[in-house]
Amino acid sequence: MSEPAKTSSGTRNPRDHSHHSVDGRPRSHHSAASDGHTVTSLDDHHARSHHSDTGGANGHTHSDLPFDGHIHTYIPDMDEDKIYMDYNATTPLEPQVIQAVTEALHEAWGNPSSTYTPGVKAKKIITQARENVARMVGGKAEDIIFTSGGTEANNLVFHSALEAYRESCRTAEQRGERHRHENSGTSAWPLPHILVSNVEHDSVRLTAEHLLKDATADVTSVAVSKVTGRVEVEDVLAAVRPSTCLISMMMANNETGVLMPIRELCQRIRFVNRQRQHRILLHTDAAQAIGKVRVDARDLGVDYLTIVGHKAAELVNSNLTEYETHMLDTKDYLEKQLEAVFGRERIHFNSHFPDSETLPNTCNVSILGPGLQGRKVLSSCRILLASVGAACHSHRGDRPSHILLSCGIPEEVAANALRLSVGRGTSRAEVGLVVEDLKNAVERLGGTQLINVD
Repeated sequence: MSEPAKTSSGTRNPRDHSHHSVDGRPRSHHSAASDGHTVTSLDDHHARSHHSDTGGANGHTHSDLPFDGHIHTYIPDMDEDKIYMDYNATTPLEPQVIQAVTEALHEAWGNPSSTYTPGVKAKKIITQARENVARMVGGKAEDIIFTSGGTEANNLVFHSALEAYRESCRTAEQRGERHRHENSGTSAWPLPHILVSNVEHDSVRLTAEHLLKDATADVTSVAVSKVTGRVEVEDVLAAVRPSTCLISMMMANNETGVLMPIRELCQRIRFVNRQRQHRILLHTDAAQAIGKVRVDARDLGVDYLTIVGHKAAELVNSNLTEYETHMLDTKDYLEKQLEAVFGRERIHFNSHFPDSETLPNTCNVSILGPGLQGRKVLSSCRILLASVGAACHSHRGDRPSHILLSCGIPEEVAANALRLSVGRGTSRAEVGLVVEDLKNAVERLGGTQLINVD
């Protein structure tokens, strides 16, 4: 069974699909891929913030405190009358995290490989953070790799998998094995083949597209089911080739919240690998899942796992059950209020799919009617801070989300989509204010008179 974890922290830049040179990384990164180990990426800045929540060198012991049912999230530099519902984009830092980062910048600013006090403190914080992250995702500390963010982490996975495939080919040749190319009749090994879903985050999708365009790898995009909104395991298996070296499927979709069948896929691929010359490595981008549902790399069976630190992820070590329960209750209340105010005939939940599990915090909804495109509605809102989908798609204007279209949502419905993602501190009172704000915004845009709810 594979060891855990590729976690990554920091904000992802979807356009950063630059070439992370295989030769430019430490050799241990390659061995992690070829040995079937998972890696975790998290930058040093967030290593310090994670550390603060579990009680380490700086003395912050947030995780030792019992959960009292009252979650208070500090959102700096935001007007008091605004309500944030874009937690799938990023999560505001807890006060303890902000304090720990500030103290680390003052006291642990040294090179962690040095022997003087600021460096020793930095080393201690990073070491503790690595252990905390490993415990959080079910891994070993030595498997954790810190990077600057999720985009770099996903790039690292792709290039490591390609190097592992090439090394496997070289080893086979040294044993005197040959591969007869089906079309040309030559003995050259085929290009490595990668499988992704057609609803991946741009940090995966654009990286795969670049490798394909650059003739570095063949790439197959597996379509999600228009019924369930998820990638079906049988469809993935049908796309596997002898040259397949990597399958990269997100754990939870960032727009619909649909959970993908990663554990089942890993079990099936593990059986396939017993009969193959080249082992298929499995990667899941769990950035949207961490902190909302249980994420355990060993249980999933993945070789690589990506998480991001800007979700304040370390808090889940002690409070995940409470967080999940609170977010699910809040989301359900939000959906009921939307139906009550707008009427069921005017509401379409783009995140509802039969027989599919979803994240407990994500409500993707369209308010039906002409002139009610998602961006127009949000622009007309006075207090709601949300988005129409992934932040990396903001440059696409009013074009409907390709993810929703891929899931079978009609174009005119997808154009009106709003992604409302609640957090561990979102209250029912805030939900009421947000729904009222949406009601007023729709009326300002020329929507018909809506239902009043006490």
